[in-house]
Amino acid sequence: MSKLSLDRILQSQGFGTRKYCRALIEDGDVAINGEIQDSYKSTVDTDNLVLEVFGDEWKYRQHVYIALNKPGNFECSRKPSHHPGVLTLLPEQFTWRDVQPVGRLDHDTTGMLLMSDDGPFIHAQSSPKRHVPKIYQAATAEPVTPELIEQLLAGVQLHDEPAPLAALSCVQRGDKLLEIVLEQGKYHQVKRMLAAAGNHCSALHRSAIGGLTLESLGLAEGEWCFLEQAQLDLLVP
Repeated sequence: MSKLSLDRILQSQGFGTRKYCRALIEDGDVAINGEIQDSYKSTVDTDNLVLEVFGDEWKYRQHVYIALNKPGNFECSRKPSHHPGVLTLLPEQFTWRDVQPVGRLDHDTTGMLLMSDDGPFIHAQSSPKRHVPKIYQAATAEPVTPELIEQLLAGVQLHDEPAPLAALSCVQRGDKLLEIVLEQGKYHQVKRMLAAAGNHCSALHRSAIGGLTLESLGLAEGEWCFLEQAQLDLLVP
């Protein structure tokens, strides 16, 4: 059991500065179990705590783990330069909580993006040592050929890599569509591998990370959800 003062709890959940959180409480905008809280000094058990702020329910979470079905033309950056950042698709509380993307998808790449405020989780999921498979649907500029698939499975040499990079799996899904499974997570890897193999990627979508799929989450483009432990377990290789 962990007890914290109510203003600290609100601040930890991303509702703003300590001063602002205290004002929320004193103004009667915070309730627990339907009971208005009027003292920010009150200590509250965080286990299974559900807050009501401005009438909306928020479950207390020490850390948040989020899956987003990223649309195109959004940047995976806290300081985007040419397109809106993916954080604009989430409630403002997550910006205050310092939620960050786990790895990056190009601005024009769509699909599953993990986000969290848990530093060790972000580091572990981003590490190439984990060998977590990721599934991509890649539309190609030229028709898919058996030779293209053979090259991607055998490995293609990228100019800044010491050894060829190979797909774990590569299956043709249409005349100009491939499903590619990778585990390395190198910069622009799918696009660069296709270019090195003599084709070109015209659109890219990530549909799964490890055993966690967008289909199982039921997320439409631009939608997000919290990940619970059973879903996080699917990310372990």
